Amino acid sequence: MPNALPDEFFNRDAQILARGLLGKIIRHKVGELWLSARIIETEAYYCAERGSHASLGYTEKRRALFLDGGHIYMYYSRGGDSLNFSAEGPGNAVLIKSAYPWLDALSDANSLAQMQLNNPDASGAMRTPQRLCAGQTLLCKALGLKVPDWDARRFDLQRLYVEDVGLMPTAIIQTTRLGIPAGRDEHLMYRFVDADHAAFCTRNPLRRGQVEGRDYFLTVQGN
Repeated sequence: MPNALPDEFFNRDAQILARGLLGKIIRHKVGELWLSARIIETEAYYCAERGSHASLGYTEKRRALFLDGGHIYMYYSRGGDSLNFSAEGPGNAVLIKSAYPWLDALSDANSLAQMQLNNPDASGAMRTPQRLCAGQTLLCKALGLKVPDWDARRFDLQRLYVEDVGLMPTAIIQTTRLGIPAGRDEHLMYRFVDADHAAFCTRNPLRRGQVEGRDYFLTVQGN
């Protein structure tokens, strides 16, 4: 039996959950293959702040956001699918922003090959592993995750779950979220990145011109 995260793991503060999910493995079974990726970037959202979907109010489409921690919330972003997990408190959640392909005995080279077939670049060429899941819609495309299949569902050990394989980032970067419109709490530092994989996330918070203490904060794990 895999070391799948229990529902209670998700039933905590969204920022704590966003940090805790870094290094965890998403596994999705497609056909006979388990497609897997290590979470390297997350964003926390709260009902009370204006950057969240939940702040716009309850609708049937947003129902998963208002359910207990550990429900899956999926929506379309720029024509692609996006994956979120509900956290503690109605309307609070974590967006899985990007990941990195994960290979082991369960998810081998055949799984990676399928992920690359699922998510070619604009020219139809195969993406490198480094760029395969470097964004919320790229991640879902590579893993074969679709809104109609998983929105408002619970995890299923036979099809989709998040696993703890003992990985922990050596350091975590905290910075502002991406794509938040002006005037909707875009200043809040609710994005978290595994520092060792910063170059492979949606937008590298350590890129040239970024200043520690102003644009981001770096926390060494264990300190």
